[in-house]
Parts: sequence; structure tokens; C-alpha cells
Amino acid sequence: MVPKKVFFTKGVGVHKEKLASFEMALRVAGLAHCNLVLVSSIYPPGCKIIPKEEGLKLLRPGEIVFAVYDRESYNEPNRLIAASVGLAIPADSSMHGYLSEHHSFGETDEKAGEYAEDLAASMLATTLGIEFNPEMDWDEREQIFKMSGKIVRTTNITQSAVGNKDGLWTTVFAAAVFINDDNLSMDTAKSVTVAAQGAPQEEVLRQTLDGQLKNTEAQRPKEPAKSGIEQAKLLTSTRKSL
Repeated sequence: MVPKKVFFTKGVGVHKEKLASFEMALRVAGLAHCNLVLVSSIYPPGCKIIPKEEGLKLLRPGEIVFAVYDRESYNEPNRLIAASVGLAIPADSSMHGYLSEHHSFGETDEKAGEYAEDLAASMLATTLGIEFNPEMDWDEREQIFKMSGKIVRTTNITQSAVGNKDGLWTTVFAAAVFINDDNLSMDTAKSVTVAAQGAPQEEVLRQTLDGQLKNTEAQRPKEPAKSGIEQAKLLTSTRKSL
């Protein structure tokens, strides 16, 4: 199974229980109804990035969902925490890219995001044979990577938060979520079915029942028409029996 689509999401949650704060963060990210499976850092060749809203519509409650994600939880008041996922995509769409996870204390969104982005780009650069000095600042290396023409894009998604002032657990979460092939098949099948029906389910059911009644009436043997005298006798007989 090689995912064809991916979307990025993030969230932050606060609660007196550590696990519950993670649940709250997942709710904000839109993933609380799924079973997440953490996978390693390979970005599939040709994988398409889709909007979060579109991706969430393809997920079903209880589904096992593969994702590259990071989280950090802490209950120290006013302490800055961050979770980030970085991405580096090669110019050659037939090759795989890299995703990276990073969490930290005391780093802003920008700093934590740049670090995660740097990790992903550096891993991809070594795979592509791009020479660089690992001691250089990220800005310098970013220019080298992009000037090589072998890396087309780097980016990140990062969630940071300041620890709750009352000492409640604060959890930050960031993720790249893969869409499974069966999700795409389900979505396509749903669209085809709706288009084929062309009418609400109630209308389809009514038409079906009407057709069955017509078929039943057509199969009944036709009785010869009765004369006026015979019909009068039949009516009199019916009244007497009542």
C-alpha cells in the first residue's frame, strides 16, 4: 500500500490528566475519532498534498490511520513547548521525499518549524548526493538545496503553546496524515452511486414499489366483463351475506 494523498494538521489541548490533554489536542486536529499509527519518515513518490478539510472527510470513525506525527506534553506553568513535522520533496516525482518529527521546549513556532524542515531537507539531500556543510545555518543550507535543482520544496507544520498557568497538562500535536487507498475507493464509489441514482432514496424506493405493483397487476388473469343484470345480482347477493 502506497498512499496517494496526505494532509497536514495540528492542535493543542489542556486538561488535568495528561492523556486527556492529548485527546483534546487530537480533537482540535480533527483526528480524535481515528486510531493513529506512527510510521517512519518516508514521503511517498508522487503523493499529493490536499487541504485538511478534504482529508478529514475521507476518514471514518475507528479507522486505523497512518501518520508521521510528533507530540509534547508538560504541566509546568508558562513553559513554551512545541511539536513540529518537516517536509522535503524532491524535484523528481518518481523519487521519495522525507518527513521529520521534532519536539522541543523554549522554541517558537518559527524556530521549531525551521529545525524540523532542516532535518527533512538534510535527510533528502544526503539521499540525492547533494554536498553541504552540516555546520551551516539553515538559511544557507536551504539555498544550497534549492539551487541544486534536486529539491523542489521544503515546509513544516508546527504547533506551540505556553504551559497552563494553573499547572494543567498542556499537549501540542502536529501531523502529516496519509490517506489509504480504500478511502479513495470509497469516496469514488460514493460519488458514482449518487450520480447513478439521480434521485433521493425515498423516490427510488417509491418507483421500485410502483413497478412491483404494476407487474403484479399485469400478471393477474383478466375476468370477462359482466353484464348489467349479472352485476346487479352480484350486488344483491353481497348485501344479503352482510
